Parts: sequence; structure tokens; C-alpha cells
Amino acid sequence: MLSGHTVSQSGKTLLLGALLVTVSLPLGACHKNKHARRAGSPVSGGTLIYATDREPVCLDPHVQGDMPQVFVAQQYLDSLVSMDKAGTIHPWLASSWDISPDGLSYTFHLRSDVTFTDGTPFTAEAVKANLDHMVDPATQSSTAGGYIRQYHSTEIVDSHTAIVHLSRPYAAFLEVLAQGFLGIESPQALARPRDLNCQAPVGSGPFRIASWDRQNKIVFDRNNAYHWAPPTALHDGPAYLEHVEWRFIPEPSARFAAVQAAEVDAIDSLPPEAETPARHNADLWVLMADRPGNPTNGTLNIRRAPFNDQLVREAFIRSADIEGALSSVFFHHYRRAGGPLTATTPFYSPDFEHAADYNPDKANTLLDQAGWTTKDADGIRKRNGQRLTVHIPLRASLSNSERTLWEQVQATARETGFDVLLENADDTSVNAREGQWDYDVRVGYWNTNTADVLRIVFSSEFLGAAGIAGHHQNESGFSNPEFDRIVNAALLTTDSEQRRDLYYQAQKIVSAAFLQITTYPQTTRLAISKRVHDIRLEPSLNVTTLYDAWVEQ
Repeated sequence: MLSGHTVSQSGKTLLLGALLVTVSLPLGACHKNKHARRAGSPVSGGTLIYATDREPVCLDPHVQGDMPQVFVAQQYLDSLVSMDKAGTIHPWLASSWDISPDGLSYTFHLRSDVTFTDGTPFTAEAVKANLDHMVDPATQSSTAGGYIRQYHSTEIVDSHTAIVHLSRPYAAFLEVLAQGFLGIESPQALARPRDLNCQAPVGSGPFRIASWDRQNKIVFDRNNAYHWAPPTALHDGPAYLEHVEWRFIPEPSARFAAVQAAEVDAIDSLPPEAETPARHNADLWVLMADRPGNPTNGTLNIRRAPFNDQLVREAFIRSADIEGALSSVFFHHYRRAGGPLTATTPFYSPDFEHAADYNPDKANTLLDQAGWTTKDADGIRKRNGQRLTVHIPLRASLSNSERTLWEQVQATARETGFDVLLENADDTSVNAREGQWDYDVRVGYWNTNTADVLRIVFSSEFLGAAGIAGHHQNESGFSNPEFDRIVNAALLTTDSEQRRDLYYQAQKIVSAAFLQITTYPQTTRLAISKRVHDIRLEPSLNVTTLYDAWVEQ
């Protein structure tokens, strides 16, 4: 049984977000898949070929921390705790835990029967080594390390009891520990040089990394000793699949063609133009769910002109016809996310969905009030001889659809008088510019299973967070003492209604400050061959897990 009253409270805090997750299957295919499951038992063996769009830069999710890393990590790493679809926290590598009354110490009682795939036993030493690794500046952990900035130290009581000490209470601690970004790796493997561990990290999960052929594929082999699955799984014991080939096919049409032709068994990042054909293909089924966190957005840099003026920020946001762009670019398959939280995030409020809708008339009025009253021959507004210019660096890794969406924003903003410059560059160059605050709009998103994402993305604490040199999670430069007080107060209580009220206030403040053009929720979008059964989305971040999957032979 779980110990500590905080654990039961965690289930309440995440219930709203979990209820809003959608799983979508095409007509007919839904019943075919269910009937196939009932008609026969899962088959052990075989290889599943899974194709994705982006290759990780490092297979260790502690390093940096982007979504391609956590998709891979979910296959070979286990976590200390697990989360179900209702948002309740359950055991996993930790069989139980106790939380001190002041919220500063978590005593984890660990399973004694877990072994990493390099033969290293899972002990309290592994917990300490992993948490220390995440917060070590040398790891350059902008995600996992950012989530646990409250971490102070780990005290080893005995081989299977670890007391984790925090510098201040952190009500979201168990929530973030359930994410693959904070998965537990072999301490022996972590002791290797960073780049070597990036190439072949070691976990205790249902698969092990056999090889990584860069720009081609990752091969996973089954961990035949596995018998410690989380309670959210459909079975216990080793995975059904013997091997997994994790291929990289960046081109969307080629990726979809591969699953249509049965060259691969499943793809993620199903392109929007392929969704309708996939739903009508009798040989495929579709699995989708919105990920929680801060939705896909363009964050405005308020540390310099023109967006240091709130009137100009609001005008720019209202000049962007996001609804029209989504319809045009994504064929009506992506819905708008208008507020600072995705609807699947705990404590999300719908009250802010339409706080900054497209309104070119109001945008023009706001720019007039801000003193941008004249236009040049190109129709671009001017003030004191300066054109109203907006610089938006775009990474080379950005999808074509996302790039087209920002071209639509560029077009409608120009009608209001903004000269929007979309500046294409390689990812390294864009990262360097962001580290130096050399941008007006930063395109990105933040997937996490807690409303504490508001603190990470907007609080002054994260203006210069640990991680990559010069990197900051707060990309807007927003600094508001009242907002900081509210989001930090939300971490001091486990009372769900108090947290709901505090996060409502936080959403209200950032919405009124006009800090982001929010576009659509990040979504896991899979197209899967009908010969494949029980590919699932793990509940904390809605990313793919292949542990329960099996293929018809």
C-alpha cells in the first residue's frame, strides 16, 4: 500500500487532466482491434518496426531533455513511481514511500528484485546516483534537472531504503518522478563519460538498447529477466516482442507510405493530411492523445523592443489568425489551444481559451495607442523612423507544417503592419541565439504532467535555469513577484482545491500579460498496422510504450 497522505492527494490533483485525454480510433477499426484481443492470447516473439520523425541527440533523457528522448527512454527505463489515467500515483521501482510532515523528505522503500540490464542491482545507491546526475550541471539537464531544482541530497539508510531531501516543499515531486525524463539508469553506466552514456544508456526496463545506427535506427532487444512492470501495464513478466526496430523517417509522406505499404508496423507523428486516409484504411488503426503542459506556441521576448510594450504584444497576438491557420495547414485535425495550459493538464481552466483571439481591428487600435501610427510604402508600421519588425528564428528540425503555420502568422500579422521575419537556421545557431535572448518570438512547447509548468515557463526563477550554458526555460523574460508568489505557494500544499485556485490565479496573470501566441496541443499521433495489438500510451505524458505490444505471426 502507498503510505503518506500526500499520495492519495496526488490522485485528486490530476483527475481533471486525465479525464480530458482522448483516444481516437477509426470507425470499424476500434471494434476490430478489441475483438482481435478477445479472440486470442498475446503472442510472444517477433519484431516490431516503429518509425518516427525525429532522432534524439542523446539516448539518455537526463541530458537536455526533448520529446524524442523520452519516447525512446520509455522502452528501456523504469521510474520510481507510476501514474495511471486518473492521475493517481502508484508504486513501480519504489514499492512504497513516506513523506515527512514538512514535505521536505521522501523516504522511498525500494523493490529488492530489480536488476539493470548490465547486471547491476537496483539499490538506494542507484536512486542517489540518478538524482545527483540529473542536477549535476555537467549533465546539461534542462528538463529533468529543471523539474527537481528543489532536490538537495539523498540519504542511504540501507540498500533498499533511500531518503530524498528537498530544499523546499514540492507538491509536484511524485508527479514528475513518474515521467520518463526522470527514469532510473544503471549507476555503473552513469559513471561512464557523458557522450558514451548518450550512445548506449542502461536501464532496467522491458527492453535494452542493442545498437544505435545514427540517422537510421535504434535496435532494442527484449529483457528476458523483466518482471517488475508498473500496475498500469496489461501484463507482468518479459515483453511479448523479442526485438524492436526504431527507425527514423523524417519525411512525413514517406513515413505514412511506409506504414501503408507494411514496410513498418507503426508510425508516430502521423501527418495531418494523412489522418483521414489512415482512418479509412482497413489495414490500420489510429491512436491519439493530447499531451499535458504548455501548448505549442510562440513565446514573445519582453526584454527588448517591440514586445517590451504590452500593447504591442497584445496587438501581435490578436493579429495572428491561428484558427484560420490551423484549418488551412492541418486540415481541421488540430484544435486550438488558446490558454497557457493544454486541456489535459491538471488544474487547466477553459476561462482563458479566448482571452486573445484574432481581432485585427483591435490590433490596429492597440498599435495606434502604442504610437505606431504611420506606415511605409510596404504597409509596415513605423514609429520614430523605425519599422515594426519581429524576428522569429526557425530551427531546421521544425516540421514543414509548423513552418507553414508561422508563414500564415506572418501573412496575417503583415496586414496589421508587422514586418515578421522568419529566419531559418540550423538548430545549434538557433539555440545560441535563444541563449543570448536574440529573438522576438521563440517557437516551442513544454510537455509535462503538472501545472507546475507555469512556474517553469514563466517564473523569474527560471530566467537562468540550470542546464545548457546560457539556456533559460523562461523564454519570455517575464518577471512578476505576485506570479512567483502564487506558483511557489502551489507547491507548498497538497490540498487539491487550494492548488486549483492558485493555478487559476497564475493562468489569469500570464494570460493578461500576453506572453505567448498559443497554437495547438502537442499530440501523440500513431498509425498502426492491424496485425499489431496493444501499443499503448503511458499515462503521465501520453508517449508510446511497447511493453504490452504484440504482433500476429
